[in-house]
This record gives sequence, C-alpha cells and structure tokens, in this order.
Amino acid sequence: MAFWWPLIVLAFAYAICRFLLMLIPFNVPSIDVDASDVTEGNQTQENSFIYIPPRGRTQQSDKKVQCYEPATMKYLGYLPALSPSEVHDRVAQARKAQKIWAKSSFKQRRQFLRILLKYIIEHQELICEVSSRDTGKTMVDASLGEIMTTCEKITWLLSEGEKWLKPEYRSSGRAMLHKKSRVEFYPLGVIGAIVSWNYPFHNIFNPMLAAIFSGNSIVIKVSENASWSGLFYFRIIQAALAAVGAPENLVDVITGFAETGEALVSSVDKIIFVGSPGVGKMIMRNASDTLIPVTLELGGKDPFIVCEDVDVSHVAQIAVRAVLQSSGQNCAGAERFYVHRGIYSSFVSEVARIVKSVSAGPPLAGRYDMGAICLQEHSDKLQNLVNDALDKGADIVARGSFGHLGEGAVDQFFPPTVLVNVNHTMKLMQEETFGPIMPIMKFNTDEEAVKLANDSRYGLGCAVFSGSQRRAREITSQIHCGVAAVNDFASSYMCQSLPFGGVKDSGFGRFAGVEGLRACCLVKSVVEDRWWPYIKTKIPKPIQYPVGENGFEFQQSLVEALYGLNIWDRLRALVNVLKILSEQHSSGSKGRND
Repeated sequence: MAFWWPLIVLAFAYAICRFLLMLIPFNVPSIDVDASDVTEGNQTQENSFIYIPPRGRTQQSDKKVQCYEPATMKYLGYLPALSPSEVHDRVAQARKAQKIWAKSSFKQRRQFLRILLKYIIEHQELICEVSSRDTGKTMVDASLGEIMTTCEKITWLLSEGEKWLKPEYRSSGRAMLHKKSRVEFYPLGVIGAIVSWNYPFHNIFNPMLAAIFSGNSIVIKVSENASWSGLFYFRIIQAALAAVGAPENLVDVITGFAETGEALVSSVDKIIFVGSPGVGKMIMRNASDTLIPVTLELGGKDPFIVCEDVDVSHVAQIAVRAVLQSSGQNCAGAERFYVHRGIYSSFVSEVARIVKSVSAGPPLAGRYDMGAICLQEHSDKLQNLVNDALDKGADIVARGSFGHLGEGAVDQFFPPTVLVNVNHTMKLMQEETFGPIMPIMKFNTDEEAVKLANDSRYGLGCAVFSGSQRRAREITSQIHCGVAAVNDFASSYMCQSLPFGGVKDSGFGRFAGVEGLRACCLVKSVVEDRWWPYIKTKIPKPIQYPVGENGFEFQQSLVEALYGLNIWDRLRALVNVLKILSEQHSSGSKGRND
C-alpha cells in the first residue's frame, strides 16, 4: 500500500487540475458578420415581388441562379452561374492559400473552430431563419438538422481531431521486427464539394470543417436550389478565418449549374458529392479523367422496422418525425415502414391520429409542424407516386392539413399522407420519395422484415425497434446499409465520431468521424530502422548479387522460420538459415585468404 499511495494522490491531483482548467474559459474573439441583406425586414423594393419559375425547364439557359422563398415564392434575387474558367481561377487561388495553411498549427485551427462555434451559438435564430427562407423548412427542423449537427461536429474536432491526424504507429510484423512502422497524414490540397439543398448551412460546414482542420483548402458548389443562404454562411466562415490570420481564398463558395460543377471536379484534388445517383455517376466519370478520390452520398430509401413488442405510441411519434424530416426540406429519411402484423392496426391508428394533427404552412408565418417543399414541381412527383400506389391497391388512411398558403405557393406544399396495403410493386416503395409520405406494410417474421428491408437499390440507413435490444441488434446486423439506429432514428449522425455513408445506389466513401477526417488526407506509410545507426538493413549474403547456389534454399528456410505454424519446424528452419549464413561466411573468408 505504501507504494500505491503516492500514485493515487498524484492521479487525484491531476484530475483536480484538469477539472479546474475546464473552468477557465477560452479567450475566443467575437466576429461581426453583415446580415443586413438576409433579414426579413431588409427586402429591397426590386426583390419584393412573387417569383413564378418557368415550368418544365431549368434555369440553366439564363446563366443566372434565381433565388426565391419556397414557402411564399417571394423573390430573393439572383447569383451568377460561374463559367469553367472562373471556377478554375477560384481553385487556383484556393491552391495558393492551401500551401500556406498546410503549415498552420492545430492550435490555430482549433481557435478557428471555437470562433465559429461561438458565433453559431449566439446567432442560432438568424442562421435557422435564413435556412428556413431558402428551403422552406421549419425553425425546429433547421435547429435539429443545421445547428445541432454542426455544433456536434465542431466539438468532436476540438476534442479528438488532432489525435486522429497525428502519426499512428503500427506493428512491423515478423520480417521487419527491426523496423518502426507508422502512418502519416498529410493534406491532399484543394478539396471540392458539390452539396445538396436540403441542409444549406450544414452541407457547407460539414465538408469545410474536415477539410480546413486537416490542412486543406476547399471550394464548395452549393445547390442552385439553395444558393441564396450559402453566400451569407460563407461570410461567417470568412470572418472566422480572418480572425485567426488564415490566408484569403482558403475557403470559397461558388454558384452555378452543371458546367460549374463539372469544372470543379476537373480541377480539385478530391471531390465530395451529395446528391442523386444519376449525377453521382457522372461525377465519377469526370473524376476518372484526373483519377482523384471521390466520396458519394447519394440518398436513400431507409427502412423503419417495428416489432410487436414495442411501446406503440412512443415509436409512432418517432416514425412521424422520421418521415416529416424527409418532407422536402431535410434528409432522405425513413421512407419504408414495416410493422409486425400483431400491432399493425394499433400502430396505423396511432400514426394516423398524429398525422391528422400535423399542419403545414409558411414556417415563418406561424406555428406549423411542416414547411414547404424546396424543389420546383416536386409535389407533382409526390402525387404521381401516391396515384400509382392507389391504382395498385393502396389506401390513404390519414392526411395532414394546410395553414394559410399564398396563392403563388400552393404547389410548394404537400400534405403528410399515410398509406396502407402497400407492396413492393409500387413505385412508392422503390423510388426515393423526398416527401411526407408514409407507406406502412405488414410483416410476419423477422426474416421477412430483413428480406423486405434489403429489397431496395439503396443502402444508406435503417432503424429497427423492438422491446428486446438483442433482437433489434440481430435484425439490424442483417440489413445491408451504411448506418443503423437501434430503437431510434438517425441518431448515428449525431454521433460525429462515426462515419456516415451508404452502399449500393446510396454511394460509397465516408464523411464524418475518423474515416471522414482521414479521407481528406494523403495517407502515407513510413518505415525506418528501429535502432539506427546500430542495426541497419543488410541484404543476406546468399541472396546478394550474384545470387549464390543456395539462395533459394536460404529463402525457403527463412520463410518457414518466420511463418511456420509449428514452433519446432520454425526452430529447425532457423537452424538451417544460420547454417547457410555460416557456410557462406566461411566460404567468403576462405576466398579472401586465397
């Protein structure tokens, strides 16, 4: 006890000191970001009209990205669609800045993150309001999907980012026992990101945070469907970078259409894409010209499985939240619901009750549960999916209601809809919906639920609910997807230490977590002598040029001595290795004496 007592005292003192240090706040400067052009009260006279987008064609021929509020169709202005030469110029500027930033310390990078975190926490309402105006989502959905996820990523990087970018030592194996082996992580250069419209704030910050913390620069093309907010969010990043003395042009946000994205892919050192499978395949083809690494997150058709031993009212609330999160503003959430036959009727009744209480309307005009659909003409696609299901035998059991809608914005809303008697012949159960439609299908056994869940070309995520956590884990383990939640929905993304991504038509590669952070790096394997200069690598005499007659015999014995399964065979082989070396040494000495 006399030996351990001082160690216990030291450990306790260390813990007390760590706790006291936590009480000392960091000196984090505030930044001032001009928001005068994005607040509701500062709408200019020329931008005060209702925008009527052309139906049946895109804006691309106009060379301008037109911006409007989906929930009200109020015009917000336009942004330039950058040409390929302009994109190449922006990337060249980012490349110059990256060469300087690559030498920055982790201390400087952490201060950048703290400045961002402070601003985000102090300006949550402004950030959410801008996101709401640009995409139609509610303030609560913006807080959950934009603010919390971004703050979680920042705090994870502050806590663990440096640790995972430091050299990592590995075992050297039997043949290289006299060597030290490690993996080193270097910045790739300029990261390119082409992001979707569903999370305009987080989709900019998510790749930017990983790229900048790992020493890269980044150029982000925002979606033409949510460009207006992107330039304000870009100003936040610029102000934080300036506050830590980072070089100009380290981060850039660009706007445009397909040719803008294609130019970005052709000029960066890695591309991260969030969008549809069709565009993802085109990006892969373009990236093959320069052979750059690609990360693709291409959406999903997540199954939501409910076993008969759950608390029905509790899971029904989660289920409705899961489907409304894919209501055109947020992630491709749960889109296929499989409920055990034993509780099917009670679950449907509870879900129908909740959905009937849901109201949709302009999110900044009142207390609505659901906002508008961001994409033009998407409500037509949703209705076509519902009609196809109805024609094939499905039934609607509940629909939500609308609040006060402006005449020009009626097409931007779709009521939450619950369907039963659905099956996999319906497009609704196969195509990505991105809308507030909840198709509920029965299953009889766990094996059937797994088979149904895997009957999809997508493989992003899943959620499984059961009163037995072991049973839920067993079902989850058999579903072919990249992320999973047991007795919850989408919680894996809030754990920013975890990688995020899918399989099949949901893409490949990962962002977030250790894997996502290191994916922004050149991963270099390094081997060096362990006891240099006392023990150096020397080619054994039997295999030096010219190779001796017993060279192959020596190699055979060396392989068995290192890797033989039986200890006695390995010892016998080792003796033979030493014998050959001894003979070679003796013959060499004799030759020199002669």
